[in-house]
Amino acid sequence: MSASKDTPPPLPEPLRVAVADSHTHLDMQAGTVEEGLAKAASVGVATVVQVGCDVKGSRWAAETAAAYDNVHAAVALHPNEAPRIVLGDPDGWSRQGARPGGGQAALDDALAEIDALAALDHVKAVGETGLDHFRTGPEGMAAQELSFRAHIEIAKRRGKALVIHDRDAHADVLRILREEGAPERTVFHCYSGDADMARECAAAGYYMSFAGTVTFKNAQPLRDALAAAPAELVLVETDAPYLTPAPYRGRPNAPYLIPLTVRAMAAVRGIDEDAMATAIAANTARAFAY
Repeated sequence: MSASKDTPPPLPEPLRVAVADSHTHLDMQAGTVEEGLAKAASVGVATVVQVGCDVKGSRWAAETAAAYDNVHAAVALHPNEAPRIVLGDPDGWSRQGARPGGGQAALDDALAEIDALAALDHVKAVGETGLDHFRTGPEGMAAQELSFRAHIEIAKRRGKALVIHDRDAHADVLRILREEGAPERTVFHCYSGDADMARECAAAGYYMSFAGTVTFKNAQPLRDALAAAPAELVLVETDAPYLTPAPYRGRPNAPYLIPLTVRAMAAVRGIDEDAMATAIAANTARAFAY
């Protein structure tokens, strides 16, 4: 009898070298924070970066990072949150069914809260921010871009890493980073570009964080990008509860499944998993300055 799509995958074999999950959403996962962290630690995932997607979630991320030494926070308005605030779309992007929103003043107020949270010591990054052309219609793109530029400014002023959400928007994301001047430490979360883009990111010194998508059968361009990325700019993440790695795609994801992705990444790069984990651990600590 096959497992239900709601059944958590089993624990993988532990890593011998501890790593960090550079992007997760503990607040969207089943169980308590303590349970999730303990399960992750049992397989060699010693640290997680908890990412906020709106003001409420960013407050929760900051509070959780303050309470747990092995949790670091990233705070932001998700790219699909900015149009929701401005235009009133309940789904977080500007398509049919939008309601009158709070306008520019409401977005400014939300950004001010993100800025205040970004000043906290246990908040290590501003993000996930960026552009999402998959879910945002044309009328929402101006708000999304304005929000992105504001997050870049906050990250630079606060001396924090910038975590990028880039969905179907590679050229525009790279353009805006050039126009604004990227922070010293910039991370492409759930990297989704090709090998050419990986080389462009590498030239700019941007970190590339690979998720369970790198294990998917149809993801050869992503594996090619991983092979092209410099070892010192590669991170790993879950984006849990989403993007569960093979062979458990479609079932709930969590930080404890990071070893599956690390092993797949090592295979792509032709190195052993200990070397892959060692590089990832050092890179993540450097990227998020912890």
